[in-house]
Amino acid sequence: MPAYVFPPAVVAGEFAVTTEDILKDVRVRHPSAPWLSRIDGIAASTGITVRHWMRPLAEQSALADGGLRAPDEAAARAALAAEDFGKADIDRIVGALHSVPGPRTIEERNGPAWTAVQEYGERAARRALADAGITAADVDCLITSHSTTPALPGLDVSLANRLPLRDDVLLLPASQWACIAGTRSLALAADLVAADPDRTVLVVVSEALSTTYQPLDDTLESLITRLLFADTAVAAVVTGRPRPGAALRLDASWHHTLHDTSDLHRLHTRADGVHFVMDRSGPRAVQRTVLAMWEWLRRRHPEEAWHPDLLLAHPGGTRVLEYMKQTMPDSWPDGLLAHSWDSYATGNRGGAAVFDILARAHRTAPAPGSRTVLYAAAPGLTATALEGEWL
Repeated sequence: MPAYVFPPAVVAGEFAVTTEDILKDVRVRHPSAPWLSRIDGIAASTGITVRHWMRPLAEQSALADGGLRAPDEAAARAALAAEDFGKADIDRIVGALHSVPGPRTIEERNGPAWTAVQEYGERAARRALADAGITAADVDCLITSHSTTPALPGLDVSLANRLPLRDDVLLLPASQWACIAGTRSLALAADLVAADPDRTVLVVVSEALSTTYQPLDDTLESLITRLLFADTAVAAVVTGRPRPGAALRLDASWHHTLHDTSDLHRLHTRADGVHFVMDRSGPRAVQRTVLAMWEWLRRRHPEEAWHPDLLLAHPGGTRVLEYMKQTMPDSWPDGLLAHSWDSYATGNRGGAAVFDILARAHRTAPAPGSRTVLYAAAPGLTATALEGEWL
């Protein structure tokens, strides 16, 4: 039983952050970093000149007002007193410690980001419902994802109250899907409407990836993370029966997991918030999922002349996009990844990326019957692809 997807609503972060702004901040924070002389070339290689965040760069880059917090101050005073420092000296030393900026706590970083994720998610959801010509009362199931703002209850419960949804709506949160949230949520929605074609599923992905911007991190990998991520909320309606306005019919899905690769990309939660950690061998592992997807498509379409008319792929970076182009059959037309490149030029949107790419494709009005493949890979490493046709 096919599933029908309406054009996604995309709400980008309202704060434009240029690459030059980020490089300026990096130069101030890490004037002695061994990789400092290379940052202009690294930034240029991303192809990203501006990305949009839900919170401004000044907020994400800010340090705590003072490096010494209340519990630490009491301990510091006790230690100094034990060393026979007088009260005046203790006050002077503690005052100096207070003036030293320090890392912000995870609460200070996560709180504003989580508020933004909910607000942006609601805006995307309302727009998607309006575009599909339905109301919140028509929704039977809500699938949500947000990976960098840990919260319990999560975005599903927040939106159930904000929209609001009926009290019998099935809520399916998936906070750890990360970059495959777009493709995997569509695959799950397709399974749900296959079981009940009268079901209406709302998918919402809201990602504040800028929460991983950690100004004190001094690794080269952290520099790359700073440059890549963008914040976006997306939403789309999926139905089990064709309705006016639907853009894409999904016919098949594919899932693939590379075992023993969970250390290549991961979120690491520390006292000062979440850090995105990635290994330099990560792109090569992602490339293996691309080859597996090509094999899936080859088995589905053994005829030599078959090819997709649209390839909407979020592989996470330029190296894998280039690899996809290199490993496509020679007979496939050029430009299949044009929408993916356009989206990536404004930043890596994580789980929201495929919906953003799908929305860009929709604006170009593909011909009905255009064969379409969606693909994404995520930390794990795990990948999901879908195949269908434009309506």
